[in-house]
Amino acid sequence: MKRNEVGVFETKTHLSEIIRKVMAGQTFFVTMRGRRVAELRPVEQAKQPLVRGAAKNVGYFMAGDFDAPIPGMEDYV
Repeated sequence: MKRNEVGVFETKTHLSEIIRKVMAGQTFFVTMRGRRVAELRPVEQAKQPLVRGAAKNVGYFMAGDFDAPIPGMEDYV
């Protein structure tokens, strides 16, 4: 049996341990009589919809001097 394959009985017996490993990023295939019947893998995080308005989205950052004049560009303004 391959390392990332677990039988149905073993899955039932060690479910908590397998779930902890899945949460850590591992993928397992559940087998029945040597044939893969299911896959256990981490769930992809759902993307959050963008929120309208300035700086309301997660991870959004704007420097405090964003609109400050750029040194050396005085001739172009």
